[in-house]
Amino acid sequence: MSAVVGVIIVDHGSRRRESNEMLHEATVRFAAQSEFSIVEPAHMELAEPTIAEAFDRCIERGATEIVVFPYFLSPGRHWTEDIPRLAAAAAEKHPKIKWFVTAPFGLHSGMLAVINDRIQHCRHQSALQNPAIGCDVCGTTVPCRNAGSLKS
Repeated sequence: MSAVVGVIIVDHGSRRRESNEMLHEATVRFAAQSEFSIVEPAHMELAEPTIAEAFDRCIERGATEIVVFPYFLSPGRHWTEDIPRLAAAAAEKHPKIKWFVTAPFGLHSGMLAVINDRIQHCRHQSALQNPAIGCDVCGTTVPCRNAGSLKS
């Protein structure tokens, strides 16, 4: 029998609603284009759902294996200590479930394309007379930061 994989995408969590919503949107988009039918967002702290809540939700949806992906750029203490500790605590209620924590984004080659894309987009926007179109980070109501500084 093959495993039914549940994916938990976890960030730090924020007091800013917009930051937390961005993780939820990333989770929805990932779920729509991935092979995984069970994908849940989680915040390490400061917001809900927690890792434990997302873990339980994956199990409720039929997951027999849980993959926790740290939505972090670099491998730091949250990746090496905090997230594994929180995932282990969540897994205690489900002793038959296999789980693990993946590496964060790190130096994945796809990140280099993202860096280039952000640079090119912001350069283009800042060259416009009225740079009203933002991006998925800035939003459509906020022009690219310091957009006027590159104009001649």
